[in-house]
Amino acid sequence: MSAPPGPAGSDSAAVATPVEKKAVGPARETLHYAVRNPKLLIGFTVVALLLALGLFGPPLLDTTDPNAYGGPQAAPPDSTYWMGTTTFGQDVYAQFVHGLRATFLVGAVGGAIAAVVAMLVGFFAGYRGGVLDELLTMVTNVVLVIPALAVLLIINAYLGVRSVPVQGVFIGLTSWPWAARAIRAQTFTLRTREFVDLARLSGSGTWRIVFREIAPNMSSYLFMMFILLFGGSVLIASSLDFIGLGPTGGVSLGLMLQSAQQWSALQLGMWWWFVPPGAGITAIVGALYVANVGLDEVFNPKLRES
Repeated sequence: MSAPPGPAGSDSAAVATPVEKKAVGPARETLHYAVRNPKLLIGFTVVALLLALGLFGPPLLDTTDPNAYGGPQAAPPDSTYWMGTTTFGQDVYAQFVHGLRATFLVGAVGGAIAAVVAMLVGFFAGYRGGVLDELLTMVTNVVLVIPALAVLLIINAYLGVRSVPVQGVFIGLTSWPWAARAIRAQTFTLRTREFVDLARLSGSGTWRIVFREIAPNMSSYLFMMFILLFGGSVLIASSLDFIGLGPTGGVSLGLMLQSAQQWSALQLGMWWWFVPPGAGITAIVGALYVANVGLDEVFNPKLRES
């Protein structure tokens, strides 16, 4: 490429035109480091592949019922039944793809509800302070010391009909305290900054300051927090499913493990019954954790340099 023309009347060959370095915006800089972070790429790729399998796998099956008794009993994987069949002739692959969809749904519902409650409590406790902070902190501490799993066990035991969304709602309502405490601490450090004082002097209300001034400056932190809440919801739901307190209809990865354990798949050597759901849960939660570490390296300049 030829050099750009110099000022009028000057010799463009003799006057070297300085190459100006364009300013790189924060979003472009973040994207630059994100596409070069192997942990982030690997984590999100694994999650995206499993999510695609859960979304597009069920419509491609011959049957819409994952619990249908249509195949040979206790058959190992082959070209017809890719993941084998259960003791009752159920297709393990059909259950796996439907289970992936249910697992992602409970993670999204539980993680979203926990994130919303944590942001409301953490933002307003940290920004307003005073009596409101003391009241919200007391509520947070009370919920924090209550054994969430025991509460979920009681709630699930007394619900006659349980579904994946209902399970996600209860998990979200009991998983927010630690995130609220972290957001409150971060908000304390931001509420005395100049841009917040300027917004306050300009007459902006609390809602506008919190969600237009403070929250955008914590967007990367909030995104990483949601990923952790998502993974935590998947683990809690799988635990409830495994002990028999999962959804009363449909199938999930935790319910597959519970059925395999109930019908002695391990003792019968039917590894194809419990390995796929166990590997699926481990892959989802592990990939989310790896992606979260990668996001920390992308958003934190100190970690980039190291």
